[in-house]
Order: sequence, then structure tokens, then C-alpha cells
Amino acid sequence: MKNERLKTMYHETFSGLKLFYRDTDLPENLISNYKIGQIIQERGFTDMSSIGGGISGNFRYLIASAHAKDISKFNPDSAKIGHFLLDSIAYFKVLDIQKIGNKTQIFLLNIPDNAISLFKNSTSNLEEEITEKARKKFKDKVDTAVISELQTEDWKQRTKSPIGMSEAGELFFDDSKIKIEELKRIEVDTENKIIHINKKPWWKIW
Repeated sequence: MKNERLKTMYHETFSGLKLFYRDTDLPENLISNYKIGQIIQERGFTDMSSIGGGISGNFRYLIASAHAKDISKFNPDSAKIGHFLLDSIAYFKVLDIQKIGNKTQIFLLNIPDNAISLFKNSTSNLEEEITEKARKKFKDKVDTAVISELQTEDWKQRTKSPIGMSEAGELFFDDSKIKIEELKRIEVDTENKIIHINKKPWWKIW
């Protein structure tokens, strides 16, 4: 992969990254379809909130994205629920799956559609850093009160569907067809803006 392309992909993915919440109830047979390291595709729009409280339902998607659209810019009432939206045909990497009691959190990283192979064939210290933050947020919030503004029927209808699959459990994207190469370890030195691939200095990133 050419150095400029890798630089662009990492900048597009991680620069300005924010965390969003989407709670629902899912049966275990759908939850079990998710695997750490998996790439999934959501065909529809992805509604989510910037406001995080206790988990409403048995399941939470915690979504890291740098490309969510703030709906309150178009509808001021949406600010009350912290409504953000991702466009249709969005791709995610499953970074983590965590369960406490009867509550499960899956941590998704929103990735560019031209970076699927890169994220399938690599791990990075940036992914690990945000995963640690995601785990802490889950532990801190799992037993707290739910956000009352996110309990309306309208919001629950917007967020009830699973991400990346039909309600019958059919995955929209088969990541097993991605060509698997040697798994690369990418270390990003954000202070000096250097990328290391498999411990070898490679390119300044941003």
C-alpha cells in the first residue's frame, strides 16, 4: 500500500473521532453473529446519539466515527436527544464485545469504504487505545439511569434494528471474501507523526 494512501486512510478514520450510542434489544442468536475483527456493512442510515446514559434494553452499540452528521443543524429539537446520523452503506470494524450481567456492548469503528482490506488485515495501537476507553465507558454506565429523552417510541423505532444484518440475522457483507494477507501490526506515534508497520518506521501520518 502506497504511503500517501495509508496516511489518508488513517487520517480520515481517526482524525476528529467521536463516540456515539445506540441501544436496543437483540436476541442472542443475532448478538452471536458479531466477532471481534469482523468487517460489517450497514445498508440503511445509522441513527445514534451523542448522549450516553444507562443501557436501554439488553444491547448497546458504541460507535466511534469521524463522519457522523449532526441532525440538530437541520432540526433544533434533535439536540435534546443528541441525534447524529451516518449515511447508508457504512462500514464498521468490530473492535470489541463486552458483556456485564445481561447487558452486552459491541464497539464499532466506522471505517472508509476504501479501507476495508487495510482494517481487516491489520491491528493498531490506536484501535487498542479507543477500545480501552470504550470498555471503561461501558463499566461506568451499565448501572446508571437511562436517558429519558431516548425512551420515546420514535427513537426506539429508529434504533431497534441490528446493524450490519437483517432482523433474521443475515449479514449484509461477507468479510470472509476479503483476501487475507499477513496480519500487520501498525503503531502510530502521534507525537512525532510516524507510522510503524511491523516495528519498522514507515511514514509520517498527519
